[in-house]
Amino acid sequence: MTDERDKTGEAADDGVPLEPFPTHRPESPFPPLYESLPPPQEPPPDPPSDWIESADAHDLPTRENALVALGRFAFPPAPPLDDEGVAARDRRWTSRAIATATLFLLVFNAASPLNWARQQPPGWIPQTVERLSEVWTEQLAVFGVDMPRRGLRETWDAAREARFVGQGAPGRAESTSPRD
Repeated sequence: MTDERDKTGEAADDGVPLEPFPTHRPESPFPPLYESLPPPQEPPPDPPSDWIESADAHDLPTRENALVALGRFAFPPAPPLDDEGVAARDRRWTSRAIATATLFLLVFNAASPLNWARQQPPGWIPQTVERLSEVWTEQLAVFGVDMPRRGLRETWDAAREARFVGQGAPGRAESTSPRD
């Protein structure tokens, strides 16, 4: 039997319908739900209220705090900034964000300049950076600032050394990055 039909719409081979499932549905013993429900009722009207339609909450008298009034008198608001003032404010914000990020990295990622200096060819600048970084990391280690980095490094090494049951020892491939 094929799915091809001729021009009259009949099946091409023996005229058997292609629908595999019967289309007769027996009567359900359960009546439709909409016949057993009561008709919908109108919602009850809103109760009378003392709301005044023309009232506005902003029309109510308010009393200003005496300290706020004194502050406004002593420190009047500045005029709005022009384009140069906005640009200067944005530069200050950007400079502060960069300085904060740099300070954070110098404290909590102090080993990175040391690793960078060890990867450079010998010279005055890499040696100076290496010596300064060694002293800096030693001073920070006194306060325990290097503990999160060291703990993360130990966790990474333990995960890298982990093996499945029956798996051989890990290969000792030389890493190109110096270890701290």
